[in-house]
Amino acid sequence: MLKTFPKGGIHPHENKITASKPIKRLNPPKVVYVPISQHIGIPSEIIVERKEKVTIGQIIAKSGGYVSSNIHSPVAGTVTKLDKFFDSSGYKKQCIVIRTDQKDQSNFEFIDKPLKTDIQLSKKDILQLITDYGIVGLGGATFPSHVKLNIKKDKHIDCLIINGVECEPYLTADHRLMLEKAEEILVGIEILMFALHIDKAIIGIENNKKNAIANFKELTKNNDKIKVAALEIKYPQGSEKQLVRALLKREVPKNGLPLDVGVIVHNVGTIFAIYEAVQYNKPLTERVVTVTGKTIKDPSNFWVKIGTPVIDLINEVGGLPEDTRKILNGGPMMGKAIKNTDVPVAKGTSGILVISEEEAERKKCTNCIRCSECVFVCPMGLEPYLLMNLTEKKMYEAALNEDITTCIECGSCSYVCPSHRPLLDYIRFGKSIIKTLEIAKDKK
Repeated sequence: MLKTFPKGGIHPHENKITASKPIKRLNPPKVVYVPISQHIGIPSEIIVERKEKVTIGQIIAKSGGYVSSNIHSPVAGTVTKLDKFFDSSGYKKQCIVIRTDQKDQSNFEFIDKPLKTDIQLSKKDILQLITDYGIVGLGGATFPSHVKLNIKKDKHIDCLIINGVECEPYLTADHRLMLEKAEEILVGIEILMFALHIDKAIIGIENNKKNAIANFKELTKNNDKIKVAALEIKYPQGSEKQLVRALLKREVPKNGLPLDVGVIVHNVGTIFAIYEAVQYNKPLTERVVTVTGKTIKDPSNFWVKIGTPVIDLINEVGGLPEDTRKILNGGPMMGKAIKNTDVPVAKGTSGILVISEEEAERKKCTNCIRCSECVFVCPMGLEPYLLMNLTEKKMYEAALNEDITTCIECGSCSYVCPSHRPLLDYIRFGKSIIKTLEIAKDKK
C-alpha cells in the first residue's frame, strides 16, 4: 500500500515533460554572478578582491556565522566586480562577478568520476568537509547542512529520511539524478548513517517515478539498513513534516523540526553533493536544474555552474517563446517569478519554468463563497481564508494567534479556490510583516 500524509493535499497536473531527458552538461558561461547569500541565514563574507584570479573550487566567500555557508568559485577566471545584482528574490543582492578564463582547460574538463564506496574519514572529518565545502539543502530550503547535522546531546536520532519525492509539477532534476547517480546517492546515505551513528534510512519516492523506485529497490535488495518506500502521488508530499508523517507516522510538533521526533531529512541532491564532497573533496559549485515549459522548444535537465545567468539556460533549450508571460525560479506551486533573465542560478535553483500568456492569466478574484475547500486541502490544518482576511485587515497579531507562521506556503489553498482569491499571496505578505515586527521587538 502506498504511503502518504493524512491531512489535506492535492494532485495538480504533473507536466513532467523532462522526466525522460538525461542530464546534459551546460558549458561554463563567459561570466558568472555568484550571490553571497544562497542559503538560509547570514550572508557569506567576501574574501576575494577585484582583479584577483581564482581557480575552480576556491573559496571566495566565507561563512558569515554559524547559520551560514562557504561559497566557492564555480569557474577558473578573474574577479571583475563586487557589486549588487538582481537575484531570484527580485531584490539586488551582493554578488561576486567572475569572468571565465576561456583558455583554462579546467573549465571544460567534465569527467564522470568512478564510484568510490570506501568511507575512510572519521565522523568529525566528514562533518568538517560538509561545512568547508558549502553544502546546503538542495530541495529548495537551502538550510546549511552542517547545522542540520550538528545534533545536540539531548536529541536522539534513529532514522535518516532521503527526500526523493519531487512533488512540484514540471520539475524532474531529482528524478533524473536518482536514475543516473543512484549508486553514488546510496554511498552518500552510508556516509551520513556512519557520521550520525544510525542504522536506518528510508528513501521516499512518489509513485510517478516507478523507474527510480525500481532502481533503488534493486540496488538495496541485500541491504537491511536502507529501505525504499513508494509514496502516493499527492502534493505537498515533499515537505519535511508531511514526509515524516507519511513514512514514520510521527507528528513533527508545531514550529518544530524533524529532529524533535528523532529524524533527519535530506534531499537526494544534497546527498549526492555530500558524496562528492567527502569522496572527492568537491565543493558545491554546480547542481542539476530543470529548464521546462509547455511552449519551450527543447525542455531539458542540465548540470549548471552556480552563478550562470538564466538566459544561458533558456538559450540552450531553444530560446524564449514569443508568448512568454512569466519565468519562475522553481515550480508552479511554490516557485517565484524572476525579474529578468540575467538572474543567476543559485544553490537553491532546482528549475526554471517558462509560462505562456495563456497559462499565466489569472482569473478574476471574486468574493469568498465559504466553501471551505482551502481548509480541506491545507496540509497544516490552517484556515487560509481567515489568514488572508486578517492580513488584508492588517490584524497581524490575530493572524499570528491563528498560526499563520506555520504555513509552509505550498499554495494548495490558492490552487483549489473557486473564487480565485490570492490566498497564498496574502499569507506570504502577512508572514513577512509579522517577521519584521518580531525583529523590531527583539531590537528594543
